[in-house]
Amino acid sequence: MTMRTTPPYRADHVGSFLRPGYLLEAREQHFVKKSLSAEGLRAVEDRAIGEIVRFQQDVGLQSITDGEFRRTYFHIDFLEQLGGVKTDIPVTVKKPDGSEELAPPVIRVVDKVRHAKDIQLADFNYLKSQVAPGMTPKVTIPSPTMLHFRGGRAGISREAYPELDPVFYDDVADAYGAELKSLYEAGCRYVQMDDTNMAYLCDERMREAARQRGDDPDELPHRYAAFINKVVARKPAGMTLAMHLCRGNFKSTHAAAGNYEPVAQALLSEMQLDAFFMEYDDDRSGDFRPLRHLKPGKIVVLGLVTTKFGKLESKDDLKRRIDEAAKYAPLEQLALSPQCGFSSTVHGNNIAVEDQRRKLALVVETAREVWS
Repeated sequence: MTMRTTPPYRADHVGSFLRPGYLLEAREQHFVKKSLSAEGLRAVEDRAIGEIVRFQQDVGLQSITDGEFRRTYFHIDFLEQLGGVKTDIPVTVKKPDGSEELAPPVIRVVDKVRHAKDIQLADFNYLKSQVAPGMTPKVTIPSPTMLHFRGGRAGISREAYPELDPVFYDDVADAYGAELKSLYEAGCRYVQMDDTNMAYLCDERMREAARQRGDDPDELPHRYAAFINKVVARKPAGMTLAMHLCRGNFKSTHAAAGNYEPVAQALLSEMQLDAFFMEYDDDRSGDFRPLRHLKPGKIVVLGLVTTKFGKLESKDDLKRRIDEAAKYAPLEQLALSPQCGFSSTVHGNNIAVEDQRRKLALVVETAREVWS
């Protein structure tokens, strides 16, 4: 068994990091007070990204992101730049226990979906300029399934798309394919699509909500597998395309729970992606039996280290859980990561910067001991 030389790496991560205070202040000056120009904000973002790149390299990671420091939300900031898509800002809701929950944003397809411009290209070029030789700059983008799941048929213009299949799915796949091509031509070889919807279809509440929208939650995973495969068919050869299954990540809360069994076959046997980042940091994710569906040559990155709370996991417990997972999928097809990003939205999880470092160091150290 050896460490991997291509992504995903044995020690990997999902992508987002806690924003430094000076970046949050600059964002307020730009977006709220209107006292800082877009160019001024970008200069502050550049500084923060340079620092987070060095942080990742120092802790021993091989895949390097920009921390998603230019985004407010992991999904909206990208999707609203696609032609034909309109989004609304999510609403924060107070729960009875005093905690906060992010109500899902409204994402509407109002016209033909198209790749109106290169969305991540400039950001990738800056990230690449900061990454040391031998490291792999990684780009994270939201999954295309978000253009369907949030609103179902009602969220997609009937004027633009009287029928969804195949024209809507092909248009979205073409848009994503064009984005991936622009990134590849700039030197990007590693892209991760963040997908809440496959994980939400493990949760009975979310499955019932899908039924209320007129969708069959047993059929949707297979439809989404075919949808994702249209994107895979358009990706450049030599690019690793991964998916992170997210159960919600806002100020250390989650939105969905449930064993992966309802989606496992569609996800791990039907989707032709290279890798799957799966959240397994606590019992809300169920057991590892769904991993039996993993096809040869594909990688599952086990999200065993939580980003929601600062308490550090035990290395022995991580190794024990990796051994449990290896009963259902070969060890050489497994890797290790935190379960999610540390800051899927600009607000960040309730965790300290130093805990962020300690958890990533634990992932790197454990992976080295397990796989090398």
